[in-house]
Amino acid sequence: MIRPAQKKVRPGELNLKEKLVQVNRTAKVVKGGKRFGFNAIVVVGDGEGHVGYGLGKAKEVQDAIAKGTEDAKKNVFKVPIIKGTIPHEVYAKYGAAKILMKPASPGTGLIAGGAVRAVLESAGVRDVLTKSLGSSNPHNVVKATIKGLLSLSDALEVAARRGKSLKEIFEG
Repeated sequence: MIRPAQKKVRPGELNLKEKLVQVNRTAKVVKGGKRFGFNAIVVVGDGEGHVGYGLGKAKEVQDAIAKGTEDAKKNVFKVPIIKGTIPHEVYAKYGAAKILMKPASPGTGLIAGGAVRAVLESAGVRDVLTKSLGSSNPHNVVKATIKGLLSLSDALEVAARRGKSLKEIFEG
């Protein structure tokens, strides 16, 4: 799991809403037949720049979703959002899943599919262009999207890192 140290947020004070990305059924063949188990990928977010994801596994679907939600709440972080979009273009890769996200002008909407859409909607991104390349496995697509969002930095962060003010960066 991707656990950022610098961007972590305490989920207690946030109004998080959960989104179920996928439920998968697994089977174990035993003497008397098959034993089924379930795993669920859950994304939580407040729609105002905080998002997290989690994976839950259990014998029942509802238990798997509950465990996934608990895990997601432990991994919430802040995403820099400027005027409803991301600050700059980002390309992220996790396993064989590759995600390209580009900022878009207001009114464009969220151009994304499946797992990427769930993560970005939960984060509160309203205008963005995305393309999922490579694997379509929801586990890896969610992780690649999260990795991309973690790699975003806004102008204030860059200025602080360089030891300059915003005015100095944009003038020189």
